[in-house]
Amino acid sequence: MHDILTGSQADGTAFAAGEDNTCGNWTSNGEGSAQVGHHDRMGLSDDVASRSWNSSHPSRGCSDEGLRGTGGAGLLYCFAVD
Repeated sequence: MHDILTGSQADGTAFAAGEDNTCGNWTSNGEGSAQVGHHDRMGLSDDVASRSWNSSHPSRGCSDEGLRGTGGAGLLYCFAVD
């Protein structure tokens, strides 16, 4: 369970308007998907994206089952800018 929900691109910014990579702004528990990172920086390959802590791949869904099936538990990292 190394996936963490971030909804962000590799540079830490949000995806373009109209691209839902946050499970409906963190309100969906079924349809959709969220961008996830790997807290342990381990991936299926050695490429940078696979090992990214904040933007590795999309989830398989927004339900508990979809998030577990991708490799996570629905844990969320939040970021703020001052």
